Amino acid sequence: MNKTIKTLLDHRSIRKYSSKKIEDKELEYILKSAQAAANSINGQSVSIIVVKDVDRKNKLAELAGNQGYISEAPVFLVFCMDFNRTNKASEKVGVKQAAVDSQEANIVGGIDTGLAMGNAITAAESLGLGTVCIGGVRRNPEEVIELLELPKYVFPLAGLVIGHAEEKPEQKQRFPMEVVVSQETYKEITDDQLEEYDRLISNYLSERTGGKDKSSWSERVSGVYQHVYFPKVKEALEKQGFTSEK
Repeated sequence: MNKTIKTLLDHRSIRKYSSKKIEDKELEYILKSAQAAANSINGQSVSIIVVKDVDRKNKLAELAGNQGYISEAPVFLVFCMDFNRTNKASEKVGVKQAAVDSQEANIVGGIDTGLAMGNAITAAESLGLGTVCIGGVRRNPEEVIELLELPKYVFPLAGLVIGHAEEKPEQKQRFPMEVVVSQETYKEITDDQLEEYDRLISNYLSERTGGKDKSSWSERVSGVYQHVYFPKVKEALEKQGFTSEK
């Protein structure tokens, strides 16, 4: 097993950070690694907003659902799908950028942004830094868009907190590989596999919270997905030019 794989397998979300700054060179490596990620048609449909300003971090923490670690850590990266540059390229050659009128743009933008963010996480953790992903930038997307001055065809998908960790929590167990990885054709999870994983997560949470939270994986995800997670996303996407009509 090489160092890269060890870094990937040791991943965990960090929610307590020291005030120690990140070196400029370290941040440069992280951003270059993100930009080096694979992307569709070399469209590079990703932009990263680096936020260090204390007031702006505090506001983003509030908009993301009062997630204080955004304020604690020295750097917060906001990963956006970006079809603004491709729109300018389309205008330059005299054609209409039709992709933003379909779900294809959302899929491409989501994949490209996710790949870039994954690279950033691995790069940061390889440097001994902690990270935690923040989907909450989509909780109040129009306010985030205004705060970051995002133009049309740019939309904030997720944030990444980066800093020096002041904790090393126990890793949350994933599904067994045979649940996630199918050979040749899709294989559904069995009732026994789901029951066993629910038990593992319930025990993990019980130990971590001193018995205050014993909820299972099924209870937690169903509690979130019984309604639209961030209901303001659709309208905000449309205002940014992603109409998904086709």
